[in-house]
Amino acid sequence: MSLKERLRKVVASQAEIEADEERADALRSVGCTAVESLPHRTRASVSGVIRSVVLRPREGVPALEAELYDGSGALDLVWLGRREIAGIAPGRRVRIEGLVCLVDGRRTVFNPRYELRPRPGE
Repeated sequence: MSLKERLRKVVASQAEIEADEERADALRSVGCTAVESLPHRTRASVSGVIRSVVLRPREGVPALEAELYDGSGALDLVWLGRREIAGIAPGRRVRIEGLVCLVDGRRTVFNPRYELRPRPGE
């Protein structure tokens, strides 16, 4: 590790340290792409931590929405017709697969396949 990298770690904020840890964890997941480099209208696999979960109806249909963060950016996950999903909660690590699209300028995946990953220490 260079002197510049060491100095950066010393003066980094807690948010920057957490983002670095999330990016490192996502890079260890084979076949995953960073959120910041996800191409639109393509299938992708992303690994990260869920930051929020909200029940928000869409056109009269229940929809569970979650925000996935991988250290490089956030990705919205939307499960249509669902009010809750066991294991999908803030702080949970997941790996998802699905078609990335833009909704209101945000990267979004509808009805993604997901795999719950162990939390640190599990």
